[in-house]
Amino acid sequence: MFELVFTRRFSMAHRLIHGSSEICATPHGHNEEVTVYLKALDPGSLDGKMNVLTPFEKAKSTWHRFIDGSVDHAFQLSENDPLVEWFKQHEPQRLSRLLLTPGDPTTELTACLFMAKLNSFLSIERSGLYCDQIEIAETPTNTVRFTGNPSDFIPKNRKDKDCWWHRADMSISDLHF
Repeated sequence: MFELVFTRRFSMAHRLIHGSSEICATPHGHNEEVTVYLKALDPGSLDGKMNVLTPFEKAKSTWHRFIDGSVDHAFQLSENDPLVEWFKQHEPQRLSRLLLTPGDPTTELTACLFMAKLNSFLSIERSGLYCDQIEIAETPTNTVRFTGNPSDFIPKNRKDKDCWWHRADMSISDLHF
């Protein structure tokens, strides 16, 4: 079976307020790489003409636009982080740059949310593809690899289908501004 695999680099900032690490509770950043593995929904033989599942450009263009335009240089925060309210009151013009997650924006959770978002894009585009696996390299030595159904792992209080990760748009939060 064939897989389409592509990688995109982005910079981000985040803070983790619910864990035991004081270092990670201070806002800090990483240069990360996200690698996605796409498979055909209905695998079959090549057609004898183009001989591709789908052209790479078609498979990756929306995803790359999302990473480059919405995720790159975003500030990842838990939706209940006090900094969200601070931004609402003091810098509302920057709310669109907050990537909000249900609980701390760990690399594990981000991988689930990104896979759900990518599958939303692929579905709406009727690409015939789905994301089977995703990897996020947080540092050169730390990578999270996720396979499975993201809905089985996203915190139970936020599985509703209208969350940003289920919408095939460029949103990274459910804030209305």
